[in-house]
Amino acid sequence: MKITKYLHSCLVFEKNGFKLLVDPGTFSFAEGFIEADEFNDVDAVIITHIHADHLDKENLVKIIELSGAKVYTVKQVSDELQKIAVKSEPIPNTIGPFTLELIPVKHEGILDNPLPEMVAMVIDGQVLHPVDSFDDKLLAYAGIELLILPVMAPFTTELIVASFADKIRPKQVLPVHDGFAKPFFLKQRYENYNRHFEKLGVVFHNHMSEIGASVEV
Repeated sequence: MKITKYLHSCLVFEKNGFKLLVDPGTFSFAEGFIEADEFNDVDAVIITHIHADHLDKENLVKIIELSGAKVYTVKQVSDELQKIAVKSEPIPNTIGPFTLELIPVKHEGILDNPLPEMVAMVIDGQVLHPVDSFDDKLLAYAGIELLILPVMAPFTTELIVASFADKIRPKQVLPVHDGFAKPFFLKQRYENYNRHFEKLGVVFHNHMSEIGASVEV
């Protein structure tokens, strides 16, 4: 499985020629570094929740038109997409060659913001994607091969991020949810996280600050 990051929390999972796009949101497209045609060959799209940094409706329409990809999501997002005539289906346990274990989780709290319906995922039994949650139920996946880890957000701090990851004890960490950070600050934070995880024998993929950077599991 190859995982490629396109700013913030926008990821493409690729296996056996099948491409699964997850959470193409506004932060990924905001500055024009990424355009919708980057995803003209994806086979399916998952939207994990309704927040704009995970769902860019305008670009999602363009992606579907270019690729013909099916859209899978939660009911709250599906209801919103119906307003713009975008068809979607509930997220299944199998999409192409990928197997998904779906975990309804609570989004971390944000000031004066109602919590959305959201789902975390375990992909092929190897990758835990908690999305925007540090829910205790995710600790059941301790020891997993790769943790996709939100490292910056209004709902968290470095101490909270590191504490959650330390409890999960993954072999590898892929950082996400950092598309709003300036490059100099992102470099500094990645170096700090790298030092922390290195002490624990965990590989922190600090090259993932680059647009289009990938890891393989």
